Amino acid sequence: MAQVLATPGVYIEEKSAFPSSVVAVPTAVPAFIGYTEKASRGNKSIINVPTRITSLGEFHQFFGGAPKVTFEVAEDEKEQFKVTVNSDSRYNLYNCMRLFFANGGSTCYIVSVGDYTGGVKAAQLNDEENEGGIKTLLKEPEPTMLVIPDAVLLEEAECNSLQQAMLQHCGLDMRNRVAILDVYNGDTPRTMADDDVITKFREGVGNNFLQWGAAYYPWLSTTIVSADDVNYTNISNLDGLTGILNKEVDDMVANEIIKEKRGELIKAEIEQLSNADADVVTLHQTLNAVSPMYKTIMGEVRNQLNVLPPSAGMAGVISMVDNSVGVFQSPANVSVGSVVKPAVNITNTIQEDLNLPLNGKAVNAIRTFPGKGVLVWGARTLDGNSMDWRYLSVRRTVIMIEQSLKAATEAYVFKPNVVNTWVTVKGMMTNFLTDQWKRGALAGSSPEDAFSVDVGLGVTMTPTDILDGIMRITVKLAVVRPAEFIVITIQQQMQKS
Repeated sequence: MAQVLATPGVYIEEKSAFPSSVVAVPTAVPAFIGYTEKASRGNKSIINVPTRITSLGEFHQFFGGAPKVTFEVAEDEKEQFKVTVNSDSRYNLYNCMRLFFANGGSTCYIVSVGDYTGGVKAAQLNDEENEGGIKTLLKEPEPTMLVIPDAVLLEEAECNSLQQAMLQHCGLDMRNRVAILDVYNGDTPRTMADDDVITKFREGVGNNFLQWGAAYYPWLSTTIVSADDVNYTNISNLDGLTGILNKEVDDMVANEIIKEKRGELIKAEIEQLSNADADVVTLHQTLNAVSPMYKTIMGEVRNQLNVLPPSAGMAGVISMVDNSVGVFQSPANVSVGSVVKPAVNITNTIQEDLNLPLNGKAVNAIRTFPGKGVLVWGARTLDGNSMDWRYLSVRRTVIMIEQSLKAATEAYVFKPNVVNTWVTVKGMMTNFLTDQWKRGALAGSSPEDAFSVDVGLGVTMTPTDILDGIMRITVKLAVVRPAEFIVITIQQQMQKS
C-alpha cells in the first residue's frame, strides 16, 4: 500500500534500478573424511564436525600431525631384508592432505572420525547409526567433492560398500557434489584376468549414481614424506633391525671393507637402538652415515609411505583448474605436483580398456610422458556410456549452474506467481548464463545458441500449476565438452606449380 502523506514537505523514494543477480557458487571445495591425530578447536572436540580450513597450517592447528606408521623388517630366504607395514598403524589422510595442498588445493572441509589408535573402520567413516562420517555432510551445502583416502585401507568388500555410499550421498542425498574414488590395490599392475584390480573395482562400485563419481588409477609415488620424516622409531621390531645391521658390520669386517675397531664402534652405536633415552635424531643421523643397510631400510620405509592413493591429489588438481580457468575446463592434461611417477606404468593399450570399457565404467589414467612428466590423462565420470554425463567437467559445470540458480531463486519463494515475477526471474537467469557463456562455459556463437530460459503460462506452466503454487522454469544449456580425441587427416595432393 502506498505511503499516506499527511504532513507537507519533501519526501524521497528510492527505487532499485537493477534486477537481482545470480552469484556463482564455489566449485573447488572438497570434503575429506578420515583419521587425525586430534580433533579439537580450543577445548571443544570437533570429532565428526565438518570443519572448514584453508591451509595445512590450519589442519595442524585443529587436527594435529602425521601418524607414526610402523614397519617390521626381516631377512628373507635370500638373506635380503624385507620391510612390511603394520596395517593397523597406517592412515592416509594426513599425507594425502599434504598432496592436496601441494597440487593447488585451498579451501576444504575436514571430518575427523577418530584418532590414530583403533585402526580404520568402515562403521566410523559412514556411521549411519550415530550420523557420523559421511552423514555429517548432509547439512553442509558448500562442499563440491567428497574424498575418503582411508577407504582403501579397509577390507575390499568394506571399501566397495563405502564407495557405493559415497556415490549415493552425492547422487541421491545431495546432488551438488561428486565423489573422487581410488581403485582398491591401485598400486598393483593389471592382469586382465578375474583378479584384475580394475575389473574388481568396477564390480564393487555397483551401477547406481555413476555420473556422480570419477575414479583414478594408478596410485602415485610421491615426494610428500621426506627423509627427515622417518627414523628407526618407525621400526616396530628393533631386535630384528639390530640383527640385520650387526650382520652387515660383520660382513664388512670379514671382507676387509672396514677395520675391526671401526666395526666395534659401529656396533656400539647399533646397540643404542634399544636405549629408550638415546637421542633419536643424532643416532639416526649417525647410523645413516655409517651403515649403508640402515640407510637402505629407511629409504624403503620412506618409499612405502610415499605411495599414496590419488584422490586427494586429484581434488587439488581440480581445485587448481577451477580457480585458474573455470569449472568447465576438464582437469586433464595437467601435471601432478610432488609426484615422481605413477606406481604402475600405463601404456596406450592398457588405457584403451580404462577409458572405453563395454560397461562404461571409465577409470581415468595417470600417466608419465617423456619430457612432460606425470599427467592426468582422463576426464570421464564412471558413467562413460552416457552421452549427457560422460565427462566430469560437464557434470560439475551443470552442478554449479543448478546450485547458483537455485540459491538465487530462493528469494522468490512465495512471491506472486505472475508475469512481473516471471520476467524478473528470467532476466536474472539470462544475465547469469550470458556471463557464463562469455567465460567459456557454454558453447555457441551467441547467447541464443548457448542457452535458453523459458517461463510463463502456456509455455512452461498450465493454469493448474499456478493454482497449485508451482512456478516452472525450463533452462536449456549447451555445455562445452572436451576435445578428448583429436584426429588430424593428412593426404598428399598433386603438385600445382
